[in-house]
Amino acid sequence: MIRVLVVDDEALIRTGFTHILNAADGIEVVAAVSGDQALRRVREAQPDIVLLDIRMPDVDGLTILAELRRMPQPPVVAMLTTFDTDEYVAAALRSGAAGFLLKDTDPEQLPHLVRSLAGGGTVLSSKVTRLVVDGYLEGGVRENAAVRLAGRLTERERAVLVLMAEGLANTDIGERLHLSTGTVKGHVTNVLGKLQVSSRVQAVLIAERAGLLTPEPDEGAR
Repeated sequence: MIRVLVVDDEALIRTGFTHILNAADGIEVVAAVSGDQALRRVREAQPDIVLLDIRMPDVDGLTILAELRRMPQPPVVAMLTTFDTDEYVAAALRSGAAGFLLKDTDPEQLPHLVRSLAGGGTVLSSKVTRLVVDGYLEGGVRENAAVRLAGRLTERERAVLVLMAEGLANTDIGERLHLSTGTVKGHVTNVLGKLQVSSRVQAVLIAERAGLLTPEPDEGAR
């Protein structure tokens, strides 16, 4: 059972996410609270996943994220946002957020995204990438990221990175590439080390900056 805690200042969002997730197999919302109750309820309920509003009137979502990351066994945290500002998004990525969920996420997709987070995957939509990729990686241009990738990753590691960008967990990547979960974990570790990043989200953003996730244009169409 995946235990989820929802933190949002809007009661409608809390209620909606709770109903959707509780109706899904293998997922339980253990609490749905506003920001001022978040830290206390996380300590009490010990959820696996926290869906955390990035901007709230009573307390800053980034402050809560920082406190959660300091816990001895922190939960996986994905931010809830409407993307009215990309500065907050970039800051949350640097602080260790595992991904982002739009508040208008398709209800049918929500349980899948939570399962992906629980399995070690990332949730980073194409809309998120377009908004933050240029501002997230410090300085330089697209070519700088390409240089970091060129010659560093093996063909298999590149394939794993592309599937990481799809938000797949290690077990799902293994099924797609016909590899054991342990082998996938090894490839993920190698990717993070070679790109000199500490999280899957950071690796995905570098891949986006380098153009690795964008199909090459068809020669006949040029």
